[in-house]
Amino acid sequence: MTKPLAGLFRARQKDAAGPALYARGLRLCGEHLAGEGDASGGPQVRLTRAIGAFAAALDSPSADPFDALLQVGERALETGGERGLGLALGLAESSAAIRQRSKGAWRLRGLALDGLGRGDEALRCYERYATLLGDAPAAPEVARRMDTLRRRRACLDEAVALFPEQGAGLAALLAGPTATTAAVEPGFAAFVRERLAEHGPGDPAVRRLLELYGRHRRLVEQSAVPDPLLGGTVPVGVSGLRGLVAGRTVCVVSNAGDVAAGSLGAEIDAYDLVVRCDGYRLRAEGTGERIGLHAVTLRGAAPWAEPAWARPAGVRLVFGDPAADWRRAVRTRLVPGAQEHVGDASLRRPLGDPALLGEGGWEAATTTAFTVLRLLDFLDASPRLDLIGFTLPGRLRPREAEWVMDRATHVDDSKMRIALR
Repeated sequence: MTKPLAGLFRARQKDAAGPALYARGLRLCGEHLAGEGDASGGPQVRLTRAIGAFAAALDSPSADPFDALLQVGERALETGGERGLGLALGLAESSAAIRQRSKGAWRLRGLALDGLGRGDEALRCYERYATLLGDAPAAPEVARRMDTLRRRRACLDEAVALFPEQGAGLAALLAGPTATTAAVEPGFAAFVRERLAEHGPGDPAVRRLLELYGRHRRLVEQSAVPDPLLGGTVPVGVSGLRGLVAGRTVCVVSNAGDVAAGSLGAEIDAYDLVVRCDGYRLRAEGTGERIGLHAVTLRGAAPWAEPAWARPAGVRLVFGDPAADWRRAVRTRLVPGAQEHVGDASLRRPLGDPALLGEGGWEAATTTAFTVLRLLDFLDASPRLDLIGFTLPGRLRPREAEWVMDRATHVDDSKMRIALR
């Protein structure tokens, strides 16, 4: 009994400097908000709310200000940009100083440094995070970034080794405190141009250098995929999806709170195929637990930078446009083994694609629930197709709700169910 108590006592001693460090975190938050002006958007609103929760936790005996501080850092990452990433880094440093063995703090610090282009520092933080995990696997996005940063560094090190004398300047840049992506990229490009002019394109070392430069550029643009086959995931198009849903009863479940708080879980799980949308949450009694199909719509300026789709699902459909953003997000956010099938590019915009529905007039912000419902209705392969949790106004956009109600065969308000078959 003595050792556990002694360990707890030492842990409390380490947190003794907490008030000053928490105060530093709050000051960083205040400075960030003061510089925001009238900017207002989803990520900024979530950040402001997280800051408020952190401030409240500092004066609440029952709340843990450390967890609240990490949440502010996560929301700061979402806002992006130099200011958001700088705030995330400052909060991560404070968090790591408060609890040096916090996995969340080292992960946050690595992600912030990575976003700021400080790859070598980010990799060291990621490795510290992985060490603290022990035998547990790292978060998918961290594992990808670790692999990517190591490959990028290997390209640079081999490039310097090809021309040791001429590469001294590039080696010095890589070893210096300003070795950010913004500084290294032009330096590497200049090094390649100089060697090409000096030795010509026929030189074997130059050809290898050009290959390394191209690989490095690709790794800067997008993270490496550790498993290109995604753990055996099978891509499906229109006919493949029709085959997967043919003859099966299907329900599309709302993410609304009243569904989660209800008692329809067993009835939902009784469907052959349960469809969840976007960032759903599960509560067995209310929402059920099965995930036969997960549909998600890409939103925002950088949808590839959002968290990976790690929850297991039978089928994953990703809707989004333009095609380049869709490809990058799918490449980055799909997790090997987390889905049995994934929709291919032919399913990425079913409403507007002339090869599918080809219907004009739908807004870019069309809800994911309606998009997947309209696609499943178009396939016309399911004997039963229900919406659950969409009976109340506001769950669908007005034109979407009008389309649904025009085709509804039965509405059961007590079960929050709208039947289309």
